[in-house]
Amino acid sequence: MSPVRRCSRTACGRPAVATLTYVYADSTAVLGPLATYAEPHCYDLCAEHSERLTAPRGWEVVRLLDGSAPARPSGDDLEALANAVREAARPQERAAEAGGAGGRGADPMEVARRGHLRVLRSPDN
Repeated sequence: MSPVRRCSRTACGRPAVATLTYVYADSTAVLGPLATYAEPHCYDLCAEHSERLTAPRGWEVVRLLDGSAPARPSGDDLEALANAVREAARPQERAAEAGGAGGRGADPMEVARRGHLRVLRSPDN
């Protein structure tokens, strides 16, 4: 017997990388990292079958992230990166701020600064 667990799909011999579990009470299919032990009520899936997984109509698929997999950037991450690039592209303005009154007086919304990061006052206040 091979120590590598194989995909549970019929006629698929690829190695398993994820485990699928159904929560019938919640009409939910949970797909997560490969379980430590093979369970009789769980299905081990290869990378291709785990990516193409769909659930029956009315069911929800919950995909749990594997801690070792790289996280995809969120919209907030991309916006923060874009703002940092824009600020880095304006060296003249930063030099002028540093020269006068510690930089805080230039922006009334700025509460504090630590390196290149700024804490801004909420627009509601």
